[in-house]
Amino acid sequence: MKFNIPKLNAVLIAIALVVIVVGFALMSGEPSGATEYNPDIFSVRRITVGPMISLFGFLVMVVAILYKPRRK
Repeated sequence: MKFNIPKLNAVLIAIALVVIVVGFALMSGEPSGATEYNPDIFSVRRITVGPMISLFGFLVMVVAILYKPRRK
């Protein structure tokens, strides 16, 4: 079966997907409820690191989709 995307692009898309999932996992955590306050919702990991890793993953995804390998 032949796919329309080259193997390199498929590998880059898979890597980008893993990076995006890691970024979203870093943003997850226990929420702050109505009866209790959780100060961890404002941690650097959830506010800065997670979104930056996800953004990097989305940028890699765009590059992976648009990348055109050279033909031999």
